[in-house]
Amino acid sequence: MAIKIIEQQQPSVGLSRVAVSDTHGEDSPYFAGWKAYDQDPYDELSNPTGVIQMGLAENQVSFDLLEKYLEEHPEATNNGSSTTASGFRENALFQDYHGLQSFRKAMASFMEQIRGGRAKFSPDRIVITAGATAANELLTFILADPGDALLIPTPYYPGFDRDLRWRTGVNIVPVHCDSSNNFEITPQALDSAYKEAESKNMRVRGVLITNPSNPLGATIKRAVLEQVLEFATSKNIHLVSDEIYSGSAFSSGEFVSIAEILEARNYKDSERVHIVYSLSKDLGLPGFRVGTIYSYNDKVVTTARRMSSFTLISSQTQQLLASMLSDRKFTEMYIRTNRQRLRQRYQMIVDGLKKAGIQCLEGNAGLFCWMNLSPLLEEPNREQELGLWELILHEVKLNISPGSSCHCSEPGWFRVCFANMSEQTLEVALARIHHFMERRRVH
Repeated sequence: MAIKIIEQQQPSVGLSRVAVSDTHGEDSPYFAGWKAYDQDPYDELSNPTGVIQMGLAENQVSFDLLEKYLEEHPEATNNGSSTTASGFRENALFQDYHGLQSFRKAMASFMEQIRGGRAKFSPDRIVITAGATAANELLTFILADPGDALLIPTPYYPGFDRDLRWRTGVNIVPVHCDSSNNFEITPQALDSAYKEAESKNMRVRGVLITNPSNPLGATIKRAVLEQVLEFATSKNIHLVSDEIYSGSAFSSGEFVSIAEILEARNYKDSERVHIVYSLSKDLGLPGFRVGTIYSYNDKVVTTARRMSSFTLISSQTQQLLASMLSDRKFTEMYIRTNRQRLRQRYQMIVDGLKKAGIQCLEGNAGLFCWMNLSPLLEEPNREQELGLWELILHEVKLNISPGSSCHCSEPGWFRVCFANMSEQTLEVALARIHHFMERRRVH
């Protein structure tokens, strides 16, 4: 028999400050667009006029390669193996929060491979977490106290407002970058944000950068990375390098990891540097919830391992991925093919937008492009931008992310994802954008 809940009794029971806080960030247009898609999702056959999801930075262009690998290697999941029973028992009973040694070794090797062999990683410094979301939050808990601040260059991933603030009580102070230099981080912007935090009596504990593919879909230049490290050193704060899209740089030589810079400096100031990495984007496995923290600080590694017991990955998942990532022939083919496909897909959307009269920032990595619709605004303000976003969402039926949801200080920029759908669906989306721009010109 179902339990009936009397609605009028609900408000009488108090909840925690975290539960009632609005720092979850889900009142953002970024999440509102997702809800609109969920209510009316596009389907080529059953709902051809539905909303096309272009707000999800997900990599599905090479999923067929993963499926083929699993078909050809059933031993990765213990299927068809003579040791299935013993393997199941071993997996079912394993609960060490250090993670499987075989998986940490395979992950370290893959991280080196993704970076073209230009940086080295030790399995002993890898901390396994349930995705990059858990990794970023865990690091925030370790590096900062409630009321402290982290600096993050804009535009940045809207989910950071939730992931880094909601449960930790830590503040985010945006480092405002602008289009005059393609939103590149500058020492002046970093210093300005630091002073803003000080003026609000916030203690700055670190700066978080998204490299290689920041929200602009471009890798951060070596010189800029070096400047950010020098800034962190001069202020005696931490540097977190979020490198979750490392494999999506269109060429292996375009991506520079902070690990390469530390190696060139003989690891000077390395104790303040921490890398976040995930397989969600590079392998297109967000449902596997596989993230890692790689820290050069012994105390951070030890503490993160203790705290990772709250965010463990199943041993079955670790075993499967240890097998896949240890197969050098497969990973080399996957990385090469994935980069080629992403480059082709990126060129497809950029060329399509250009034909519609829309300019994009030049990108060389990532799963999205950053397009400029500011010429369509009557006035350069947030209200006009959100009005245009609602028009595109509800009439054109495309869920794209307005720049303001990424804390972009210049109205009119929109993030558009292109790797989470088939080419046929992307063609439909581009056709809708083209018709929308044609109607704007006529009127």
